[in-house]
Amino acid sequence: MKKSTWKDMTPGAVVTEPGSTADAIETGSWRLNKPLIDLGRCTHCFFCWLFCPDSAILVNERKVVGVDYEHCKGCGICAVECPVKCIDMVLDR
Repeated sequence: MKKSTWKDMTPGAVVTEPGSTADAIETGSWRLNKPLIDLGRCTHCFFCWLFCPDSAILVNERKVVGVDYEHCKGCGICAVECPVKCIDMVLDR
């Protein structure tokens, strides 16, 4: 039996194909708080979308339309960066 070496191992923490983690990794269950967007006050400046580390801000036809809660970890960066403060972080339970 041939022994495996480090060269035979699959690299860890590597995205092997673009977009391959979007379907496989749902991080929403990590969340304690979730962002609620008041779309009536939203100016669609996309700061929340730009700064979201999880790409969880949903956009359609050049407008913010919601949050992908399956991938949002609830970090609150979107609420901090929103210039009109239309995003509130609320308890997710």
